[in-house]
Amino acid sequence: MRWFVYEDPSAEKLAPISLMRPAFELLCGREGLRRRLQRWFPAKSWGAIVRPWLAAAYAEEHPEAAVNDLAALSARPTLLFNGRWMPEARLKPGDVTMDNAGFIDGHLAWIALEPEESRLLEHDDFQEILLGIARTRRAVDASGVMISRPWDLVNHNGRQLERDYVDEGVSQGPQYAHVQCLGSPEDVYISKQAEIDPYVVLDTRSGPVSIDRDVHVQSFTRIEGPCHIARGTQLYRANVRAGTTVGEHCRVGGEVEESILHAYVNKYHEGYLGHSYVCPWVNLGAITTTSDLKSDYSTVRVPLSGQMIDTGTVKVGSFIGDHTKTAIDSMFNTGSSIGVMALVLPGGRLLPRHIPSFCNVSFGDVSADWPLEQNIQTARAAMQRRDCSLTPVAEQLLRTIHDMTSAERASAVNVATEKRLHRP
Repeated sequence: MRWFVYEDPSAEKLAPISLMRPAFELLCGREGLRRRLQRWFPAKSWGAIVRPWLAAAYAEEHPEAAVNDLAALSARPTLLFNGRWMPEARLKPGDVTMDNAGFIDGHLAWIALEPEESRLLEHDDFQEILLGIARTRRAVDASGVMISRPWDLVNHNGRQLERDYVDEGVSQGPQYAHVQCLGSPEDVYISKQAEIDPYVVLDTRSGPVSIDRDVHVQSFTRIEGPCHIARGTQLYRANVRAGTTVGEHCRVGGEVEESILHAYVNKYHEGYLGHSYVCPWVNLGAITTTSDLKSDYSTVRVPLSGQMIDTGTVKVGSFIGDHTKTAIDSMFNTGSSIGVMALVLPGGRLLPRHIPSFCNVSFGDVSADWPLEQNIQTARAAMQRRDCSLTPVAEQLLRTIHDMTSAERASAVNVATEKRLHRP
């Protein structure tokens, strides 16, 4: 059966890391929900319902998908999945019928629709009509969790890595005599297309380690499981702690703990990154460091879109949006939120915890006087260095987000100006 994955209104609560991608493309474990669905339900055609401003860019990235095409959704019976669903176990085709619907704490996770039901969704109140259909079905426990905030992805990452390792059924121990494995070699997967230098340690005593193709691991790197290193990534004498996912084509050095680096993240140098989510095309300058624990061990609050949200947990790092860049020796406070295309220049003290999209920070103060055109040119140059290009559609998405975040940016700049005026 064909399937669609959709975003519900709560997807916006995953900002800033969801500003440039649908919720189901965010990583937790080895991959995001969309890739899991493609493995579980191989189909020639699939579709996605995303926030309107993401549609053009997402369709460009996935030309095989029907994006925001409700007519295609109603062409034949379809499985529909909530993009915030983080499954605990593989869902089999027989688990979903036209008589049931999967729920987690009252939130719809999945449902199968007949064409005549799907046609009802072509009205403006998509979510309400969908929930109305779901309430006519027998409610079953979908298992897993619904991702509600950015830190949920980080908190569930280690356990999800273990599930993914079992789900994919991979086991291929080190092929190199010079790779030191602490723990069971059964919990190691190294692609035959990976390059591992001498004096690398893989520690599987707390979970599995998987290293994908075209990965290069430099000498004196230590990797603790559960951990996944995705294809094309390079590790430079890195200390990668348990619960970490390093996405595709990253460059990583220093210490990383319980964090997710989405893809194309540059963290070549020393510096600590802990309990954080870092989006693509972020460059972290040398000694850039995140705090992830308060000195009084109290729960951490994070300023999402300027509103302080209590995470209910004591270890929370930073959430960094696409194309953000930090200069040498940048120091992020516990529970920081940094938007898209921010430019961070340190000033010898902890940085502001709330840095909206397209803001720059100089000597600890937030401002918004860095020209957008210069930011876009910098992004274009950075992507060209990796043989990628900033397409006109992707550029327009950046401009759209710039407009969407203007109020948040203005508010943060006003607060910073007031503080500066009253500074002794």
